[in-house]
Amino acid sequence: MTQHDDLRILCSPAEAPALHQALAGSGQPYTLCHPQHGKPSDAQVAFVSRDITGASTKFQITPETALYYEAMRDAPALRWAHVHSAGADREIYQSLHARGVAITTSQGASDAVVAQTAIGGVLALARCLPQLAADQREHAWRPLLGPRTPRDLAGQHAVVVGWGGIGQRIGEWLLALGLTLSVVRHSATPVAQARRTVVYGELPGLLPEADWLVLACPLTPATRELVDRRALAALPAHASVINVARGHVIDEPALIDALAAGRLGGAFLDVFQQEPLPPESPLWALDNVIVTPHSAGFSDGNPARVRGLFLDNLRRWMQDEPLVHRLIG
Repeated sequence: MTQHDDLRILCSPAEAPALHQALAGSGQPYTLCHPQHGKPSDAQVAFVSRDITGASTKFQITPETALYYEAMRDAPALRWAHVHSAGADREIYQSLHARGVAITTSQGASDAVVAQTAIGGVLALARCLPQLAADQREHAWRPLLGPRTPRDLAGQHAVVVGWGGIGQRIGEWLLALGLTLSVVRHSATPVAQARRTVVYGELPGLLPEADWLVLACPLTPATRELVDRRALAALPAHASVINVARGHVIDEPALIDALAAGRLGGAFLDVFQQEPLPPESPLWALDNVIVTPHSAGFSDGNPARVRGLFLDNLRRWMQDEPLVHRLIG
């Protein structure tokens, strides 16, 4: 991109005021444009903020989101799209990437929030909050005594799968709570804080000693259904699963069977193989499961962090510098 060429940026009306303010003093002529039904877009850059995807998922796309997706598909001059998420596995991004459009992600923007959610899941299950919430609904006073007494977290062992920004924060906070760690990632290079570090394919060997299996990895060919029926069977019956990664990292039917049969202690699940999670899924009704609607990364500070990443990359793009967090391959 040559500076001082007119730049057309596809964005949402909600994002336009903040982008106008940020670009006003840049000296770069620009136009912020929005999709129009039945009219091809002449945008060169697209900023896909969270409000654009809204309640859409990879499986169910709302008409409002579809309008933006079609605007990008029908934009012959589009050269680059920045997305609000850390991953770019939605079909629209893969399709644009295949035709030569640069795709960049907001990797890191929600790392701390997702890690906090994962730790919240650990604490909720460790302190029997699902059972206590059920007691509250029944107006039943049932102290955590006798067989219901929770185990101390300190001294328990967690297997953390994925050691990017999210996994590292989760590991740090688990250590602060007194747990020990093993780490599973793409490389076997030892993690200093971990008892053991192994590659994804060696996960089953760590599971018999795990009190917690925490999934914070990207979805790749190496991690798809990494936690299969065999892996779940290797976990102790008291162990719990935390998933803030992607639904397809786990064999979901096998997980349901293990939870329903009491072969696992519990699960905190923010992601699923089908989203929204179908009303008929047994996961909704299991008393040892916490279901959240793919919301681990939501926080009121995220839009500003995502916008900052986009604006930094926009400066790079206008100056013909390499983009950061660019989809490769």
